[in-house]
Amino acid sequence: MSNSYKIKNVQGSSSFEEERPAFSSRAFRRVYVERAKPLEQYTDEELYARFRFGSADIRYIADLVRPKLQRRTRRSHSLSVEEQVLIGLRFYPSGTFYQVVGDNIGVDKSTVSDVVKAVSIALASLVNQFVYLPKDDQIAQTKHKYFLLGKFTIDCTHVHIQGRRSINIQLVGDADLIITNCVVKWPGSVHDARILRESALYRELQNNRPDGILLGDSAYPLLPWLMTPFLAATTSAQARFNTAHCKTRYAIERLNGVLKRRFACLNYLRVEPQGACNIILACIVLHNIATRRNVPLRDDADDATEPVEEPDQPLAFCQNEGLTGRVVRDAIVRHYF
Repeated sequence: MSNSYKIKNVQGSSSFEEERPAFSSRAFRRVYVERAKPLEQYTDEELYARFRFGSADIRYIADLVRPKLQRRTRRSHSLSVEEQVLIGLRFYPSGTFYQVVGDNIGVDKSTVSDVVKAVSIALASLVNQFVYLPKDDQIAQTKHKYFLLGKFTIDCTHVHIQGRRSINIQLVGDADLIITNCVVKWPGSVHDARILRESALYRELQNNRPDGILLGDSAYPLLPWLMTPFLAATTSAQARFNTAHCKTRYAIERLNGVLKRRFACLNYLRVEPQGACNIILACIVLHNIATRRNVPLRDDADDATEPVEEPDQPLAFCQNEGLTGRVVRDAIVRHYF
């Protein structure tokens, strides 16, 4: 009997059998789990602990991405923009599985996956609005904060993705830990110098010398606008230059650390590379928003990382570039050290 079932009832000496239609798939009703309402339930301190942003910040972020995330449907169970943003902001700081995020918010893990993807794309599209080099009126102030040595520091950091791969991210940051330029597309095996050479930043600064210099570690080439330390200081002045260079570059190391503490998902992502790049860009935009809005940093995330892949060899830079860079560096040493 394929489309019915039997119930047999025995009472004393009599019995009966009753046939009833089997349950069809249309007999089941969708049951909605009541969603959490963090903006109503939590204080700002509790929101900071769970989402890394307070109520006003979350609403500000929601307004930024509303044009891309606003649902056209008016169904009562569709996610609002604020709910979508909260799902993203729950994932970025925790880096946990989608199921765990969904259980906390009150949605299933497939919804979390879709929402994190959509929110990340929406935030990544704002990168040029929130990540940019200082304008003319900001350069003097930025240079003053770095005390004559330069206006930016440059470095790369790795974000690991599933399968023992990583994305090598080039970041330029200022003394306030604002990210002023980023390149997010290269695999971890690509050398820092190649990422720089292939970047729009390199082309721009080669053609239009900045009013100041960038600082980079020894993985980068010595260029007229990019100062690297002496590999072997032979004079006390060169040693003082290296010390000042190291102290100034500490800002970019701090920036890398703050970025990964604020958004622990960057320590390890379980998504495909393009999705990882969108999540990274989203976190960069959120980092600058948080820094400019003075959002407090909660230092309670796990900074554990995995070993990086061995990089390939750096591209050879033009010999004249290195020569001109040495002239500039030697002039700095003579005048200031």
